[in-house]
Formats: sequence, C-alpha cells, structure tokens
Amino acid sequence: MKRGGLAGFDLVIFDWAGTMVDFGCLAPVAALIAAFARHGVTLSDAAARADMGKPKVDHVRGLLAEPAVAAAWLARHGRAPGAADVEALMTRLGPLMRDHAARASLLIPGARETFDRLKSLGLRVASSTGYTRDMMEPVLARAADQGYLPEHLVCSGETPAGRPSPLMIYKACAELGVWPLSRVVKVDDAEVGIAEGKAAGAFTVGVTSGNSVGLPLQAFQALPAAERERRAALASRALYGAGADLVIDSVATLVPALERAIQAS
Repeated sequence: MKRGGLAGFDLVIFDWAGTMVDFGCLAPVAALIAAFARHGVTLSDAAARADMGKPKVDHVRGLLAEPAVAAAWLARHGRAPGAADVEALMTRLGPLMRDHAARASLLIPGARETFDRLKSLGLRVASSTGYTRDMMEPVLARAADQGYLPEHLVCSGETPAGRPSPLMIYKACAELGVWPLSRVVKVDDAEVGIAEGKAAGAFTVGVTSGNSVGLPLQAFQALPAAERERRAALASRALYGAGADLVIDSVATLVPALERAIQAS
C-alpha cells in the first residue's frame, strides 16, 4: 500500500545516464566523440550532447545530418555520409559505449536512497535508456552491485520508435500492468526524455544533474557557486521548456519535491 503524499502515483520510470548514474552524462559523449574520431571527424562536446537521450542510431543519424559534421565528413572521405556510414559508426560505437558506460556507472549521490524510499512507499520503479541492451549490460551489473535494481528496463531498439515518442513508456506500462498514464512519473535529465513523458501523458520531472551540466560531479562542485547556479538555471529553463512539470537539482530530492508539488496542486 502506498503511503504519504505519493498515493496518486503507481510507477516511477527513471532514465539512466545523467539521471541515476554518470553525473554530467559523460559516457555517451566520450563514446560518440571517440567513434567519430576513428572515422577522422572531430566531434565537439556540444554537438554530441544536442540529441542526447535519443536512441543511439537516431543520435548518430542526427549528428551526420548536422551541416558542420556533414561537411567535415565530406572533407575527410570525399563523399557525403550515408546509411553504410551510420552502420559503420554504430559498429564502432557499441564497444566504446560499453567501455565508457561501465566506467561511468557510479550512482549519482542520493539515487540509491531515493530508490529505496520509493519502494518503501509502495511505488514500483522501472527504467529506460537510449542505450541498446548490449551497451547496458555492464551498467546493469554495476548498478546492481550498488543496490539499484529497477524491476523493468526498456532499451533503444526494443520499440518501433524511441524518444521522443512515448512507446518505451507504453511498453513498460503494458508489461507491468500500470495504467492510467497519469499515475506514472518519468524522470529524465534530457529534453527529449521530458518530451517522451509529456507525449505519454505522464508527470514529468527534469533533473539538472545530467546532460545540460556536462561536467563530472567533482568538477561541478569545484565551480564557483554563481557558475553552478547559472548552469543549473540554464538546464532548468531547457527542461521546463521541453514541458517538465517539475525540475529538481538531483534525484536525491525527488520524493520531497514530488510531495510538495502534489500538495501545491
């Protein structure tokens, strides 16, 4: 039985990198930059982050469609990028993503406590990701070692379309028997994940600890307070702009923030 101020919800669906693990969402950026570098194209951090949260194959296609990246590819290879290049990049990206994700799978501070608190309140916890199932294997193992074991996972490629479509949320709810979608909370650090939640009709919560911050935890904490606040404010505006119902600094504060939001509504 659910207790406390969250009785109106049945299920919380968390994103992974930048939300529950990998503060700053560093692993996918590093892997994408390395994959493109092996094809002779320099990819900027900002370009790699622009479509973060989408299925990785869609992310790669989007990057190759960017004018600057397409021009760099043409200059290096003498032709515009095509479908075969997407396939080649994905072949390189898989092992790189596994490696970087495995080394960046430390839970964000407070994530385990939030997971335990939600379970103690009677809510179910699921997860979704832009990573493929193969990319997720080392992350799942290391998260489990830290006590984080959501009961359900939907990966990139397991639905006909990925984010920002709502199909990964629909899949989780169908397989867990959860409805209506208004009783679901979607928590994500990327705008495309918030758009996914809104499309599904879920209550959406953005966290500023991930893709928009773009720094590891210690580096972020070392910034002057004014700069930390500036970066968090920019991330917050972007997430609210994508349709978030609520934005928080970290999953560590999710439960009390949700309770306050419900009380105020």
